[in-house]
Amino acid sequence: MKQETNHIVWHETAVKKEDRQERNRHGSYILWFTGLSGAGKSTLANALEHHLFKQGLNSYVLDGDNVRHGLNQGLGFSEDDRKENIRRIGEVAKLFVDAGLIVCTAFISPFAEDRNRVRALVQKDEFIEIYVRCPLEACEDRDPKGLYRKARTGEISNLTGISSPYEEPLHPELVIDSDQDSIEVCVDKIIAFLKERNLLP
Repeated sequence: MKQETNHIVWHETAVKKEDRQERNRHGSYILWFTGLSGAGKSTLANALEHHLFKQGLNSYVLDGDNVRHGLNQGLGFSEDDRKENIRRIGEVAKLFVDAGLIVCTAFISPFAEDRNRVRALVQKDEFIEIYVRCPLEACEDRDPKGLYRKARTGEISNLTGISSPYEEPLHPELVIDSDQDSIEVCVDKIIAFLKERNLLP
């Protein structure tokens, strides 16, 4: 039986997002890293956060595998579970934005509809889609988790790029070609983009 929710009312907080941003001396927004497994999303998100941390900025990384150890534990890799995975992360990322943080999310997030749904949760310019573009062949050569090898031998199913589709972003705010540039160069490109958009102090 579906639980009635019409008795649930949003409780306004005394401290607002703008108050937290003012204290932090920077805006808050989502940097949504999307791309194939092995493209370098987590590595890049963590390298970027390290740079932001050294600059005294308040940020946090939400990583696909890490979140599945807790919040999204129990979700599989069917299409429905993938959608629910991203829905939950979107809501958590929205809370981080409200908390005044720069949140770096590293998720394959293969379906454009799901990414757009997260974009719609926050204000304009608070969702920055970063497509970490890397050819499937290069991702397979890296294969840091051994997923492609297992997918090719039938040990696992529903692997994005092999037995499950990946819908490339049509209009991402930024494209990073991780097979062509070093992590340092990729981070520099993101920082330059954020400064150009006046998103960094």
